[in-house]
This record gives sequence, C-alpha cells and structure tokens, in this order.
Amino acid sequence: MADLTHRRILHIAVPIVISNATVPILGLVDTGVVGQLGEAAPIGAVGIGAIILGSIYWIFGFLRMGTVGLTSQADGAGDTAEVTALFSRAVLIGMVAGAVIILAQGWLFREAFKISPASAEVESLARQYMAIRVWSAPAAIALYGVTGWLIAQERTRAVMAIQLLMNGANIGLDILFVIGFDWGVSGVAFATFIAEWSGLALGIWLCRDVFDHPAWRDRVRLLDPARLKKMAMVNVDILIRSVLLQAIFVSFMLFGSDFGDVPLAANQVLLQFLFFTSFAMDGFAFAVESLVGKAIGSKQPQAVRRASLMTGTWAAGICIAMALAFTLGGGLMIDVMTTAPDVRSAARAYLPYMIAAPLVGCAAWMFDGIFIGATRTVDMRNMMIVSTIIYFLSVIPLMAAYGNHGLWIGLLISFVVRGITLGLRYPALEAAAR
Repeated sequence: MADLTHRRILHIAVPIVISNATVPILGLVDTGVVGQLGEAAPIGAVGIGAIILGSIYWIFGFLRMGTVGLTSQADGAGDTAEVTALFSRAVLIGMVAGAVIILAQGWLFREAFKISPASAEVESLARQYMAIRVWSAPAAIALYGVTGWLIAQERTRAVMAIQLLMNGANIGLDILFVIGFDWGVSGVAFATFIAEWSGLALGIWLCRDVFDHPAWRDRVRLLDPARLKKMAMVNVDILIRSVLLQAIFVSFMLFGSDFGDVPLAANQVLLQFLFFTSFAMDGFAFAVESLVGKAIGSKQPQAVRRASLMTGTWAAGICIAMALAFTLGGGLMIDVMTTAPDVRSAARAYLPYMIAAPLVGCAAWMFDGIFIGATRTVDMRNMMIVSTIIYFLSVIPLMAAYGNHGLWIGLLISFVVRGITLGLRYPALEAAAR
C-alpha cells in the first residue's frame, strides 16, 4: 500500500466535494425550467416523478458501497483479476436491476401513487415523465457500481468528471428541450435520460483499462458462486442498514407533521443544513472507504488505524467548521430558504440542534466509511438495528415531554448511538486485518 499522506487524502476527497456541490444546482434548474411553463402541475409532476424514481434507484445504492469495499480489498491484496472482474460484475448487476425496473414499471408506479397520491393532472404528467426517464434505469444503477469501482481505485477525479458531465448535460438539455423546444415535462425526462446514459458511457470509457485484462469477460470468475454469495451478503447487509437509516429520517418527518405545519416546515428547512454537511463529509467518508479497504486487503492493521485517524481528523475539522458556519450564518441561511416569518422564527428556535448535529454525527459518518471499506457489513447492520431501536424508544417519550424539541433530541441520540456502537466494534475490525 502506498504511503498515506494528507495530500493523498485530499486527492480523493476534494473531487467528491466539488461534484456534490453540483447536485443542488441541478434540482434548482429542473424546477426553474418547468416553472417557466407558468403552471403548478408540471412542477409537482417533475418533483413527485423524480422522488419516486429516486427512491426506487436508491434501493440499489448498496451497489456503490459494496463495490468500494470489495474492490479496494482486492486491490490491496494485489488481486488484479478480481479487481477487473468486480467492475464487470457491478455493471452487470446494475444493468440487470435496471432492466427489471423497466419490466416492472407499471406495477411500481401504480403502487407508488397509492402511497403518495396526487391530483389527476399531476399524476398524468408524472407518469409521462417517468415513462421516459425509466428507460435510463440500467445506466443510473450501473453507475453506482462504476462509481464505487473508481472510488476504490482512488480515481475520484473521474467520478467528478462523470458527475459534471451528467449535471452539465442535464442542465443544458433541460433549457434546450423545455424552453427551446417547448417539450414541457417530457423535455426534462429526455434530458435526464440522455444525461444518465452519457454518464455511463463516459464512466466505461474512463475505466477502459479493465478491458486490457481478460478477467473482465471471464464467465467462470464473474459467475463464481462463492464470490457472488460474498457480494450478495455484503450488499444485503448494507441494504438493511440503509433502509433502517431511511426509516429514521422518514419517521422524523412524519412525527414532525404531528406538531403542525410551521414546525414541519422548519424541520424541512433545517434538514437542508444536514444535507450540506453530508455533501462535504462524503469526500472524506469515500476516502476512508478506499484506504481502509486497501489496508485490509494488504493485511496491514497499522495502515487501517492510520487511515482512520488521518481521514477522521479532516472530517472532524469539516464538522467543526460546519457547526461554526451554522452558528454564525444559520439565521441568514434560514432567511434565504424561506420568507415565511413564522417558519423563520421556528427554524431559529431549533437551530441549536442543527449546530450540534455535525459534531455529534461526525463519528457515525466516518465509522460508516471505515466499516464499508473493511466490508464489516454485519457489524454495520447490527449496530444500525441497535441505533434504530434506541431512537424509537427514546424519541416517543421525548416528544411527549418536549414536543418538536424532543424529536430533534431523539434524532441526535440516533447519531450518537451509531457512533458509539460502531466505535465499540472498531477494535475487532482492526484485528481482522492481521
């Protein structure tokens, strides 16, 4: 394993932070171009359609995380053939998953609108949007695998290039199709469809060196039952962990609705602060995934510790900076996101919890990366189960006693418990590298 330096960490992390910064811009442009149509229904249709498809694709997010851990470990062990095969395996899984979504789209969309009903006009436009965009599902999901493989190789500039191409093409085509050609909601869908397939094409081109090794098409290796079973077990554990984490955030919003429209809106505004923090933290979490995976693969426990401590130091600095930024500029950020006086006032009342969130959540974010890199996914799953149980056991009485304040305290408790429980399992992870 090459020498670990702060420069190497930043080489991995900074491109991810930059590419993440483009994500909110795309959402703003999608909404903005449809807003030029002068009607509410198209805005709602694109919003709900994107949420439904995003939620379906999100289920397969495990493919990125699982691919990072397995590929970085194979790389650390010097197993070039398996590194190559993992690329093909991840792309194949993504393409098959996307094809299944296309075949099942009728049932999926019907069930989605049962859960989240909309007006007849919005639902009709949303179905029109999704019927076009769903055809890029294989590309969107395969990109999870490509991205994970590149991160494991520490090639995050390539990840940034893919993200910039996709978002740039999406924005440009949005403007051309919707404003220039007057295609409406269909124009937004076609823009995303082209952008996602273009992103996959660029990703495969950037990974073209894998085709120099015959293992990329070695059917015996690709379909080896033992390797497929290991990949499946890793990915299922990550999926369970992710579903439980999502359950906490969904319940947070649902519980918040019980306190009225104003606290609910304030909570939604403040959660954007948490998303900003996660965008910044992703770079260092991805870095530790790759570095720890390589250290595990090369059986260097000291390298595991060094990677964890060095990336953790950067992450702690980011979290402290975020907490300071929210302290000094949180009020201004709230005013930018909402003009409603009552929502502004409520959001300021709950702002201290958002200031505390990066500080108490830092360990959980970074330990997630460490355990993904080490493919200690059973520990991740089990500690997430513990954290979820403690969250629900604590948040219900806290809400009864303190209302929306209790809801925020419960969310922070879930962060703390995740960090502590994973921290308690860390010694076993390090010992396994020997």
